[in-house]
Order: sequence, then C-alpha cells, then structure tokens
Amino acid sequence: MSDAVTEIVLASRNRKKVLELEQLLSPRGIVVRSVSDFPDVPDIVEDGETFAENAAKKAVETARLLNRWTLGEDSGLVVDALGGAPGVYSARYAGEECDDDANNRKLITQLQGVAAADRGAGYVCHVAVADPGGAIRLRADGQCRGRISAAPRGENGFGYDPFFLIAEYHRTFGELGPAVKRQISHRARALAKLIPPLVRLLCEPGT
Repeated sequence: MSDAVTEIVLASRNRKKVLELEQLLSPRGIVVRSVSDFPDVPDIVEDGETFAENAAKKAVETARLLNRWTLGEDSGLVVDALGGAPGVYSARYAGEECDDDANNRKLITQLQGVAAADRGAGYVCHVAVADPGGAIRLRADGQCRGRISAAPRGENGFGYDPFFLIAEYHRTFGELGPAVKRQISHRARALAKLIPPLVRLLCEPGT
C-alpha cells in the first residue's frame, strides 16, 4: 500500500467522530483526515431520507471536490417508542443550531411517561467509500441495541451516549471506556464489515 492510498478523508467536521474512526482504522494502516483539514470544502447538505443516502452523498460530493478517497458516514439514534425518531435528524433533533444537551432534553421530554421496558433504541451507522472520481466503491452498516435511561450517566462519548444504556454491561455509552466501545458500537460494527474489503480495495494495483 502506498502512502497516497492509505490516507482517506472523513467527510465530517466532528472531531470526536474523527478520533473514534482514527482509533478503529489506524491499526490497519489507514490514516484518517478530517474534511476540516480542507477549509475550502463547503458543508454537505444532509437532505437524504435515510442514513445510507446521507453517507453516500457526503462521500461522493467530498471525493469529487477533493479528488481523494473519501469515507462518508451518517449515524444516529432510533427510538422504538418514537417511531424511529430522532433518526436522520439526530444531530439536529432540537433544531439546526442545537447542541447535545438540547437534543437530550428533547429526547427525555418526548419519552416522559414511557416505561423503562418500552424505551428500546438503537444506534445505527451507515458508511460509504467513494473513490477520487466520486464513485461509490463500498458500503456497510452496523447497529447497537440498547434502551434510553431516565437520567444521564457518565461523561464519555458524545451525543446521546450518557442516556444510551447497554443492558449486558449495565452501563451507558457515557460510562463505557473506548476499548469496549471499539468492539460494540454501531460505528465499530459498520467498520468491522468495511475494513477488510477497504484494505483489499486500497491494495489493488492502480487504485
């Protein structure tokens, strides 16, 4: 593998997400760069109806702008009692200019009166890889099931992590350390499917 093809751009400016992906990809020799490293690249409008559509759009448009291999990722929380919400609106559930605290407050408000047993939820992740010409070459997805706790626990992670309880660990994602999350998170599971074919793809002569 040459240096040129072991570098892939993550079409996201979320530094915590970049770090999480670095931890998963760097052991395989794949260097992750954030789109933040390229200030001339505009934000990609995430107007897809599904995580898969948004992941592909981010990968394709960013790859074409930079002429680089690009990984597009879209992920979020789906809550059974809310009909799958917040879904693709997870990052902006409480509004376009909202933060994690505002999103979490809205989530808990929406779940008032819902019994613990009925608070099933899943973190979902879809990833897509585009070549420098903008053609989608790989796709993968992953999911981690849990339930939404009544109160936040832990300060690790980001987004809804302090409320996302994993039953078998009796801990939220906010309490679990990075070593465990690298094994069981929705993003880790999607990348576990993606990494073997991605490594093979980048090793192909002429890529």
